[in-house]
Amino acid sequence: MRGLIYRLTEPAGTIPDERKIFSNHDLKILIVPLFLEQFLEVLVGVSDTFMVSYAGEAAVSGVSLVNMFNTVFIFLFSALAAGGAVVVSQYIGSRDEKNGDLSAGQLIMIAAVFSAAVTVFSLALNRQILRLLFGEVDPDVMEACVTYLQISAYSYPAIAIYNAGAAVCRSMGKTGVTMNISLAANGINIAGNAVGVFVLHAGVAGVAYPSLIARTFSAVIVLFLCFRKKRFPHGVRLAWNTIFRWESSMVKRILGIAVPNGIENGLFQLTKVALSSITALFGTVQIAANGVAQSFWSVAALMGTALGLAFVTVIGQCMGAGDTEAAEYYMKKLLRITLLASILWNILILAVTPLVLKGYALSDETADLVAVLVIIHNIFNALFYPLSGALANGLRAAGDVRYTMYVSVFSTIGCRVVFSILFGIFLDLGVIGIAFAMCLDWMIRAMFFWIRFRRGKWKEFRVIG
Repeated sequence: MRGLIYRLTEPAGTIPDERKIFSNHDLKILIVPLFLEQFLEVLVGVSDTFMVSYAGEAAVSGVSLVNMFNTVFIFLFSALAAGGAVVVSQYIGSRDEKNGDLSAGQLIMIAAVFSAAVTVFSLALNRQILRLLFGEVDPDVMEACVTYLQISAYSYPAIAIYNAGAAVCRSMGKTGVTMNISLAANGINIAGNAVGVFVLHAGVAGVAYPSLIARTFSAVIVLFLCFRKKRFPHGVRLAWNTIFRWESSMVKRILGIAVPNGIENGLFQLTKVALSSITALFGTVQIAANGVAQSFWSVAALMGTALGLAFVTVIGQCMGAGDTEAAEYYMKKLLRITLLASILWNILILAVTPLVLKGYALSDETADLVAVLVIIHNIFNALFYPLSGALANGLRAAGDVRYTMYVSVFSTIGCRVVFSILFGIFLDLGVIGIAFAMCLDWMIRAMFFWIRFRRGKWKEFRVIG
């Protein structure tokens, strides 16, 4: 079995062993914790939803509405961290420890300043923001929204700083660190939710404060570990003198990757909101089926998402070392691993879907539609997301961020939105049409990113100059 896996994942054109900065064992140590961390986050999300439902309908509505607002900033914090991860990875690859330390410190500084500004904005204008976004909702729902947003806003700096610190750890290949922190923090969150909802009967505050505590815990621990003395060669370490300063050239490098990535993520969130409005036109059965199917989709997409993070670390270090041949070798190897793992994982999710659906109180019509949506998603996710998602991360790690942004913007608007309207409304396919538009979006991106990779233009970029 091990020999078969090796043959399936090893590219035809190899490189000398001394230039393989990541052995197969190193890749395993890097990838497995990334997957487990992503899997844990999805499970905790399901658990949170379950517990919040016991706090009442107003609480559920308030949390759901505010989380739509929170998600925008969480995606922006993630984009910033991703930009920093590329820069830090490249400095690690170039063995430039001084600038590696500086880039890590500047990433933390930018994350802290940006998130603090967002917190002040959200606290000062919380009611105005909520009325602008959600209109005149019921008074009890509005009060739940205000309470949840006020508490959530205090956690923005913790989210941003943890994402930045986690990006630094992943850049060094220390994904086990972030997995363990996530495990502890999510345990705190679940236990806190149980106490807040079932023991203290604190309503929305009972689920908001545990999240604040868990996020603060994560930020403090990851900072503590990043400040510790280097425990392995060519790592990076935080120091106060790299955080409390402004190095324009380093900030420009980080934002040069982060801003295009943030535009992609922001547009994606806006598109989700727009498509939700379209889905609302299709009736109760289709709305319910789409909502349930998306929970299966999020689990099925885990493999591609986790392996996409591995691309940033590996390709970033290769490009930082100036070894474009090694970067191409690992791009092909990781792509093969992603494709194989995604196919197997999506088959597994597809196989258990009928069993899991029996636990839902759904009509036969709704359950059948969920099954169809999962089949459509998983087939295309397994075959095309490795190219449209994970490979795109490899291109970004090389510094080719503008191309990926332009393709993503074009594909999102010109394909996903347009064809969702065409398939869903004009061809009367409903949510199935929206699912096909999503898959077509992946196919378009996969084609453009594969052509870009094969032509080798991405090798010409220099993030750290």
